[in-house]
Amino acid sequence: MMVVRRNLYRDQRGAALVEFALIAPVFFLLLFGLFDLGQLVYAKAVLAGAVQEAARSAALETADTAKADERIREIVRLVAPDADVEPLRVGYYDFADLGRPEKWNDANGDGICNRGETYVDENRNGRWDADIGVAGNGGAGDVIVYTVTATYPPLFGLSLLPGGTEDRTISASALRKNEPFADQRGYGSGAGSCA
Repeated sequence: MMVVRRNLYRDQRGAALVEFALIAPVFFLLLFGLFDLGQLVYAKAVLAGAVQEAARSAALETADTAKADERIREIVRLVAPDADVEPLRVGYYDFADLGRPEKWNDANGDGICNRGETYVDENRNGRWDADIGVAGNGGAGDVIVYTVTATYPPLFGLSLLPGGTEDRTISASALRKNEPFADQRGYGSGAGSCA
């Protein structure tokens, strides 16, 4: 019995197979996690570059924003094949207007146009807005915030990790001022009353 035990103790056959069986799941989990992270980082970089290029071309008088948006979809889908790409352009008269609300008399001091307070409809849409920006590529000399959001299923989703198979969402933004190819349209001066 002692000889058998000594022989088993010295026998190394199959040790590599057992070691591999113990290490392989952790190794592959790390490997596919790195692949997933790599795809995320690369897709973010590709999206950022494509958005900068599209924003530059959209600042020209001859801009074709639909074509630029489609080009971004094509570029992002090279890295994330099933990506849902959503572009958004918001135009402002000047850089100082970014995120600014329309002017109003805040009689009750709550920071919201309500309870019959009057406002100036600067962006001409018939209602008070907490952000004066207007959707679209704007006109001559306008400042445009161009944001693109892409949502895609991961190529290497790991169901073993929390959120491993959930869609990934990335976004990139660019800020550009349109070329002064015509006279810039000013603010509206219509007035209204908040409900």
